[in-house]
Amino acid sequence: MKVSFEGFDEKTATFETSSTSIAGKPVAMTANGRVQPVTSGAFCGICKGVREGYASVQIGGYIRVGYTGELSVGYQKLAAATGGKVTVDSTNGREYLVVDVNTTAGIAGIIL
Repeated sequence: MKVSFEGFDEKTATFETSSTSIAGKPVAMTANGRVQPVTSGAFCGICKGVREGYASVQIGGYIRVGYTGELSVGYQKLAAATGGKVTVDSTNGREYLVVDVNTTAGIAGIIL
């Protein structure tokens, strides 16, 4: 790809978490100020890292994520999927802009 979206409008927030292995995975709110990894349904962002019970979660901007199923560029309703990935889900998903899809690697660039 000859263009880059890295760093575009990135927004990150810190939440409490009890999980230690959620970096790179979709997360959802479970309580006031608290997130956990999810494997289905809507997600609030992608965890960037965990330290001492706190998760840094990207809630805006461009990010690359693993995906399952068929995905194409443009606005898609995405939801969390098993394996820390995302998938198209027209019933339970939220709409995100998919700007690039690498079908070989199973990774897509989306704007949260």
